[in-house]
Amino acid sequence: MLRAGNQVTVLRSGREAYPAMLEAIAGAKRIVHLETYILRSDATGRLFGEALKERASAGVAVRLMYDAVGSLGISDDFVGDLHRAGVTIVEYRPIAPWRPRWGLSRRDHRKILTIDDGVAFTGGLNLGNEYSPRENGGDGWHDVHVRVEGPCALELARIFRKTWIRAGGSPFPVPPDPSLGVDVTAGTPHAAHAMTIDNKEMRRRSAIRRAYLHAIHRAKRTISIMNAYFIPDLGIRFALRRAAERGVSVKVIVPSNSDVPAALHASHYLFPWLLRAGIRIFEWPEKMMHAKTAVVDSTWSTIGSYNLDYRSLLYNLEVVLAIVDRRMGAEMQAQFDSDIEKCREVNLTDWKRRPFFTRLTEWLCYQFQRWL
Repeated sequence: MLRAGNQVTVLRSGREAYPAMLEAIAGAKRIVHLETYILRSDATGRLFGEALKERASAGVAVRLMYDAVGSLGISDDFVGDLHRAGVTIVEYRPIAPWRPRWGLSRRDHRKILTIDDGVAFTGGLNLGNEYSPRENGGDGWHDVHVRVEGPCALELARIFRKTWIRAGGSPFPVPPDPSLGVDVTAGTPHAAHAMTIDNKEMRRRSAIRRAYLHAIHRAKRTISIMNAYFIPDLGIRFALRRAAERGVSVKVIVPSNSDVPAALHASHYLFPWLLRAGIRIFEWPEKMMHAKTAVVDSTWSTIGSYNLDYRSLLYNLEVVLAIVDRRMGAEMQAQFDSDIEKCREVNLTDWKRRPFFTRLTEWLCYQFQRWL
């Protein structure tokens, strides 16, 4: 449900998100909970590892959960150092075919950091050098994260706890109920209405998709989507087409390069259909664009881990922060407009002239859309 009293700060890429996250960890007094799909044992991962170890040595309860497939290749020494320092660690669904309920498909794709049940972060950033700025030796991937204080921070803390216990972690006290009117942002200059949406259970598997559809169906002026793996299902595509037919300006920013080439090819297969439907597509020209955001009518916006593809819909654990606030919506739209100036717009006539082998590859990849 939508809750008032949330202080929300948008963080662009690792340049803004990582320092804010590390500062929050360093200030933790009681609890640090970190959940991530990818945790590398590279320079960025070790930077966060040192921050977690320092807090654990200071007596803070530090719990870390990372996905086994996403973090494949993580150093045993790195994990061992964290464990010896007092960090409690859970590996989500280890690659162990001999275990019951084992499977490669169902993964924890969320990115959640909560501090003392009062401050939380979520969005698209994993923990690895690819997200770090180039001046720090990283790849400078473009992504969007968000810092939140207030009831939604408590909701994220409770989401972490449920996943932690389901993944085999030892129980710990339940964070306060946000419905009791907890508001840690009283007296701040501006507090937004927001809600967390996750898909932890099969009956809630489509919850994030429904939120997107709800916003798209009610759009009157603009729909602005930035999505790393844009392979929308038929229902989302029709909703976007109907919005364009109503006169809504529908724009989508996608990567021009991808760390998952097959997903990029499958996305390209849909471009002619989308372009003919009046949806304008723009390609991010730089290194990988990994963001998952949307803004509708400069009022409703969302930031999270959810891609508009079948993997997020059917298999992955995901979470988003949905914000209904004109000030935040205007900020998100202004940033989208700034980003789109860097992009190259896809032209349908030029797109149809691509080589036959390229189009065949895209068709083949699209046939496996449910597993990409």
